[in-house]
Amino acid sequence: MAVIAYHLIWTNYGTWLPNDLRGSGSHDVYTPALAELGRPHFGRKKIQPKRNMVRQFCEEAQSRLQFPVIRFDASQREVIAAGFAHVILSQQFTCYACALMPDHVHLVVRKHRHQAEEMIELFQEESRRRLGSTGALSPDHPVWTKNGWKVYLDTPEAVWSRIRYVERNPLKEGLPRQFWPFVMPYDNWPFHRQRTEPRPRE
Repeated sequence: MAVIAYHLIWTNYGTWLPNDLRGSGSHDVYTPALAELGRPHFGRKKIQPKRNMVRQFCEEAQSRLQFPVIRFDASQREVIAAGFAHVILSQQFTCYACALMPDHVHLVVRKHRHQAEEMIELFQEESRRRLGSTGALSPDHPVWTKNGWKVYLDTPEAVWSRIRYVERNPLKEGLPRQFWPFVMPYDNWPFHRQRTEPRPRE
């Protein structure tokens, strides 16, 4: 079937590096100081390293970064949300779910004339600009890891599954459930004119 929506994911600058022990979406490490920490593994490793090993790697890597790693607090997440709302309105995107976490983002967005990569870029640019305007970050701080991951969804069932996953993401981290005004209820698009099934129970 054709793609009907995207699950978009990206991380804060410095929180998931090309040679992260958990694996990454990169084939190369271009920063010599980071390359010394090990070679990249493309894709998520089937056997994940222990948390203390990941923590040690991150602490060592972050000490070698050009900019400090920032984990967003509630007020910064509100600024990011305002940037996302602007992009969604101006580009006429339809967003079905959003989780703004301290160190990463999840969005479920309906297919659009923009490619998934272009959507991520628009969201990153506008939110970075708004965060920079608050004075909390230096103007040249990258804020986000460039690009991100995308999962192509080709059935309403797949969209529902990702919506539930995204909605539960804050709860797993001990944060309250998030409600953003730019998130629209999923109506089984593109089959919304047919008989609409009730939303699956959680």
